[in-house]
Amino acid sequence: MINVGIIGCGGIANWKHMPSLAKLEDCKMVAFCDIVIEKAEKAAAKFGDENAKVYEDYRELLKDESIDVVHVCTPNRSHSFITVDALEAGKHVMCEKPMAINSAEAKKMLDAAERTGKLLTIGYQNRFRPDSLYLKDEADSGTFGDIYYAKATAIRRRAVPTWGVFLDENEQGGGPLIDIGTHALDLTLWVMNNYKPKYCVGSVYHKLSEKTNQGNSYANWDPEKFTVEDSAFGFVVMENGATVMVESAWALNTLDVREAVTSVCGTEAGADMVDGLRINGIRKGRQFVLKPDFKAGGVDSHGAQKGESQADLEARLWIEAVKGGAKPLTTPEQAYCVTRILEGIYESSKTGKPYYFD
Repeated sequence: MINVGIIGCGGIANWKHMPSLAKLEDCKMVAFCDIVIEKAEKAAAKFGDENAKVYEDYRELLKDESIDVVHVCTPNRSHSFITVDALEAGKHVMCEKPMAINSAEAKKMLDAAERTGKLLTIGYQNRFRPDSLYLKDEADSGTFGDIYYAKATAIRRRAVPTWGVFLDENEQGGGPLIDIGTHALDLTLWVMNNYKPKYCVGSVYHKLSEKTNQGNSYANWDPEKFTVEDSAFGFVVMENGATVMVESAWALNTLDVREAVTSVCGTEAGADMVDGLRINGIRKGRQFVLKPDFKAGGVDSHGAQKGESQADLEARLWIEAVKGGAKPLTTPEQAYCVTRILEGIYESSKTGKPYYFD
């Protein structure tokens, strides 16, 4: 039985982490922490075992030697130091995305995992969708050949999150690029299996954040508190010459709305997620388009069970990795590369110059 502690009992913990962990028979949630103690108490009552403990200070939770795994579900700024402290306390860590607010903080997490020998993974649940797993299998089997162009897309028309600290640059480190663009970029690099960026160019915009005529899908935002970007775009060149376009927005006057999807173009074939997963190529001198039917059932390469959501599969495979000592599907090295590229796009926008990676 794996004992799990939850640090941060807000939206993402209640929507994703705790419901999925609660479905697993080989783990139990034994500790809950939040700076708003009522949130921790509510989470413990709903998801905890009969002896679950509640904390306001995460450092007190980490003193409990019976806890094997910690899930860090706090605002972005605190991801790094909480994760490092948890690893140093002998816990395996699932940290919610993004890995950290910048590459220096992410590197501290990576180094701590290597130093302690504990497992660390980052919550990129979009890898665990059936279409994503199918696409990854096709890429790994050579279907696309050499993937030399790709596009990571996370575009909303008017869906700015107005709860929590999403609009606070100090707490989050950025807006849609670091929030949803990170999912699309992670998915793209994973399919490409390319984690060696050379340089990038980025543009970050605050064009709609000051609008009062908003039409937002959620409650209207306060323009004075909207301190992060409303959209951001990047062009990334990898060491092998491949290029990746990154598109992210919470608010953009467009009808081309898609989130956490990728398009890849290779020497042998290509794929996109414009209308479900579509694979295109040439066969016997003719163009073709293949659309896998994910409603028809079947088992993907990671054995998703009937009715298992992407969050459920992520949680189950993570706990299985902890029990077996195997690498999690999302490694900290991969997440570190995503963070470096996000940081590069932000820095390029600030300087007006290309950002070169060391």
